[in-house]
Amino acid sequence: MRNKRAWFAFPYVIWMALFVVVPILIMAVYAFTVSDPATHTASPSMANFMGMGAYLSVFLRSFWLAVLATLVCLLIGYPVSCWMAREGAKFQRIAMALIMLPMWMNFLLRTYSWMSILENNGLLNQLFQAIGLLDLLGVDYIHMIGTSGAVVLGMVYNYLPFMILPIYSVIVKLDNSLIEAARDLGADSARVFSKVIFPLSLPGILSGVTMVFVPSVSTFAISSLLGGGNEMMLGDLIELQFLGGAYNPHLGAAISMVMMVIVVVCMVVMNHFGEGEEQAVIM
Repeated sequence: MRNKRAWFAFPYVIWMALFVVVPILIMAVYAFTVSDPATHTASPSMANFMGMGAYLSVFLRSFWLAVLATLVCLLIGYPVSCWMAREGAKFQRIAMALIMLPMWMNFLLRTYSWMSILENNGLLNQLFQAIGLLDLLGVDYIHMIGTSGAVVLGMVYNYLPFMILPIYSVIVKLDNSLIEAARDLGADSARVFSKVIFPLSLPGILSGVTMVFVPSVSTFAISSLLGGGNEMMLGDLIELQFLGGAYNPHLGAAISMVMMVIVVVCMVVMNHFGEGEEQAVIM
């Protein structure tokens, strides 16, 4: 019976092999080889990895902005999740629909909308002009587009639901008897949160952090549109190697490999941290 059930997984295994394993292997081959323009042949080399030191600033900027966006999403998403979990079922359904509603639109359309809001003659600067803020500051406009703040804002707007939903799904399932028991033992609200609610919600936090950090560190559409080309990130750099004038797929594959390894290491560390916290709560 078990062998018969195993056959149902066969299409999934084929799919994973063709569209996950094979592309990774192709990327690894490109990363560890260099091409000779004269002979159009590839030879094994570590030159692609040795030359990535020139892009250290791009790596640092990408991880810094991704960490910053993740922290902002966590600071916004955790209180929202707690608030939703305390309300009734009808409110939760409405709030869930409002959170998911922007995601029904195309990702690029959502990002383009922020361009019209943040540009020098955009909606925000028009509002500031109308209320007299620009005259008070003595400027024609407040420069917002093409900055790191605009990139972080775009990532927070697009990825905030990925932080709220995992945390909410964990908090809403918490056993209220644990909270009532803590209060009966004399714990105040702050202690109940720090000793009961927060530790038990760590699985949702770690899931949300992972789901926000991974796409943030590899994004390229947000950084290219809202950053105006001034805030190049790893996604932009990789795209430039494959599609831009600096065409060098071997270097692009090497950068992709390094980024993938770093992301996997971060996920392993976060999962290990979560397991340690869960054991501490059980004890």
